[in-house]
Amino acid sequence: MNVLEQFEQQQAEKLIENKAIPEFAPGDTVRVNIRIVEGDTERVQAFEGICIGRKNRGVQSSFTIRKISYGEGVERVFPLYSPRIESIELVRRGEVRRAKLYYMRGLSGKAARIREKRDFQQEEAPKAEVTAVKPKKAAPAGEAPKKAVAAGE
Repeated sequence: MNVLEQFEQQQAEKLIENKAIPEFAPGDTVRVNIRIVEGDTERVQAFEGICIGRKNRGVQSSFTIRKISYGEGVERVFPLYSPRIESIELVRRGEVRRAKLYYMRGLSGKAARIREKRDFQQEEAPKAEVTAVKPKKAAPAGEAPKKAVAAGE
């Protein structure tokens, strides 16, 4: 690793000290909370959509999010280490076979759906206790099962 790469790695670590960036890939649905300055006021706005591409270039890393807003496709490129990004939340994982999903630009409606990964579980449900159940004895071959006789017959 050369000096420049070491310097970029130190800068990236310094920029994400107080932020948690989840592992996400193209096809995943991501919610990005970004700080927006309007005049003297500052607010946080959420942008949720499908990640259609990632560029891993050290400090210059970025990712592209696409969503449909009022029937129009909207794409936005976010620098991964931007100080304007408040948080990045992984909503759901998608199962895709491409690194760049630019073909999504030409799709609309149900054709633009992405299958969810089966192994992804956002929050683990509390596990129910399993009680041991004794298996019933099977009737010997050739014998009919015995019927329960009701009292009074």
